[in-house]
Amino acid sequence: MLGGLIRLVFYAVLIYFAYVVYRVYRTVTRPRPEPPPPREIQGVMVKDEVCNTYIPKEEAIREVRDGQERFFCSEECRRKSHDR
Repeated sequence: MLGGLIRLVFYAVLIYFAYVVYRVYRTVTRPRPEPPPPREIQGVMVKDEVCNTYIPKEEAIREVRDGQERFFCSEECRRKSHDR
């Protein structure tokens, strides 16, 4: 009876060891996801002529008036520039 119990514990340890080896193998062989490409930041700041705020060019509201490019931080500032 004691020999059967020892054999059972031995097989249980052996199965557990095989399971741990399998998990480590799957973790090592799993392909890593590609990191997203870095976001390109221009770093160019433009000035809103109405409220004198500097904002990133890619976030500014752009308008061409009289052949001149103008930038605004909001629609409100763009409307105020037309009232001038």
